[in-house]
Amino acid sequence: MTSRTLPALALLPALLSPAPQPSATVAPPTVPEPPPPVPPRTAPEPPLRGASQTPLQDTPQTSPQSPPHSPPHSPPRAAPAPPLWTWPVSGHPRILRVFAPPPQPWLPGHRGVDLAASPGAPVRAAGPGTIGYAGPLAGRGVVTVLHPGGLRTTYLPVRASVRRGQAVERGEAIGTVEEAPGHCPTDCLHWGLLRDRRYLDPLLLLGRGQVRLLPLWTGGAS
Repeated sequence: MTSRTLPALALLPALLSPAPQPSATVAPPTVPEPPPPVPPRTAPEPPLRGASQTPLQDTPQTSPQSPPHSPPHSPPRAAPAPPLWTWPVSGHPRILRVFAPPPQPWLPGHRGVDLAASPGAPVRAAGPGTIGYAGPLAGRGVVTVLHPGGLRTTYLPVRASVRRGQAVERGEAIGTVEEAPGHCPTDCLHWGLLRDRRYLDPLLLLGRGQVRLLPLWTGGAS
């Protein structure tokens, strides 16, 4: 062997030894995660007493809409005014004789209406006013009530329970029917109406009757 081959032989063991392998990275073992805890089972809550047992349902959502148009509110109507006049005797009395004025003041006629009424029955003012006369006249008791507007009503035969100048209201008692035979074939109340000195049908105050005027005349009622 020559001296040249000695260095090459010295390198031979290094060339024949296996090349070093790169070390592989070993991943640590994976530890499995514990499962989530299971909640304990509880008994269902009893329903509220009086609550509906129907399961709730989803309410369909609707798009907002404008409220329906409502008509304008009309002002409240005023209560009707009470009537100003009433029958002078209770209820709706039977009419025994209607208003029949004479064509001339000196001729006979009937200047009022006769209403069936028993002696002692209460007589009431047909409307509000003031007593103009209360007392006997030509042998019969007479009551006169003065009303606004120049009207006055007369009642006979009546035993008066009011005095002159006394204010009375519609339907207020002014006396009782007297027993005075001769004017009616049966017991009655004669009811008259005048405007100033003209006789009118008193049933006009109640929305009935007819307009029949007498000439100016200052005689007493008959």
